[in-house]
Amino acid sequence: MMRFVVTGVTGQVGWELQRSLQSYGDVVALDRSTLDLSEPEQLSATLRHVEPDVIFNPAAFTAVDLAESRPEVARRVNQDAVGAIAREAAALGALLIHYSTDYVFSGLSEHPYVESDLPDPRSEYGRTKLGGERALAQSQADWLCLRTSWVYGSRGKNFLQTVLRLARERDELRVVADQIGAPTWCRYIADASVRVMVTALEERRQGRFSSEILHLAAAGETSWHEFAEEILRQASALGIKGIRAERVAAISSAQYPTPALRPANSRLNCARIRRRFGVVQPRWQSGVSLCLSDIAVSASKQAMGALDAASCPRL
Repeated sequence: MMRFVVTGVTGQVGWELQRSLQSYGDVVALDRSTLDLSEPEQLSATLRHVEPDVIFNPAAFTAVDLAESRPEVARRVNQDAVGAIAREAAALGALLIHYSTDYVFSGLSEHPYVESDLPDPRSEYGRTKLGGERALAQSQADWLCLRTSWVYGSRGKNFLQTVLRLARERDELRVVADQIGAPTWCRYIADASVRVMVTALEERRQGRFSSEILHLAAAGETSWHEFAEEILRQASALGIKGIRAERVAAISSAQYPTPALRPANSRLNCARIRRRFGVVQPRWQSGVSLCLSDIAVSASKQAMGALDAASCPRL
């Protein structure tokens, strides 16, 4: 039976990877308590003990604004730890699948970014993630780096969850309308990652594998403002309770200053991963629908559980 290591399992992609990999082998799920990437020197012993066939590394320092004031921690997690994992993958003969971000680009291009475009990060988060990509390239491991963007899911901290929370608290939301990208459901990323893994392992068996960076995001494009409107529209259609907000006002990035500069253009051209691995991009709206349906079903189950508990006679 194959053995997989998944880092950052309390995060969005890591959590979904556990689900996606269950039928393929033994999944060793590691969180910060069992593998602290801010201390890269601990990685060797953990990985050598597990002896995985494939390592998935979605763990990262993703607090974009906090990275501006804590660049050393971001560098250890997003760059140094990646290099350490890659060295161990090479020593173990394991395939490494790592995740990066559109933040490695300036966001100033007028076109969707292709993998060969020159990186030019404008934030500490982007610079440290680019450092991780370069650490991979300098390693002797067999690796694939999946760059993605605008990741959201039904758990954890993300834009979709923030919109739902604020929509329950406010009558109007104010959301940036001059940043463009493709909202990408974390479950799609996980499922696509497994498809990539299966093909990559066959390529290795046949002696024709090559390491490379690949873009992975949903199809289509939108702004954060339009994304928020779509979330509320679909939440209303699904009957998700408690939504107060009736309007989403469009604002500029200048009206919502942040410590870290956000890319104006986060669009990624995903033709390469489609050609090599047959990964099909769903429209971003379909991911929102499936994610909100999960949330609605979960809320319904919780409500039924509370009703059942309340109706039980006390002994």
